[in-house]
Amino acid sequence: MRTDTQIKPKRGFAAMSPEKRREIAAKGGASVPAEKRSFSQNRDLAASAGRVGGSASPSLRRDA
Repeated sequence: MRTDTQIKPKRGFAAMSPEKRREIAAKGGASVPAEKRSFSQNRDLAASAGRVGGSASPSLRRDA
């Protein structure tokens, strides 16, 4: 049972120094070779996927 005086330890990225987080973030996508990144090669494919993704879950939308 946790009381208000106990402090929850930081985990994951929150526990890392800002420098370490920046270093990891700068590597984003670098592990995937350029020829395997289909969206960076084909703008039409990326645009098409964006349209499909935006309309894939209309049940989650709520009109205000």
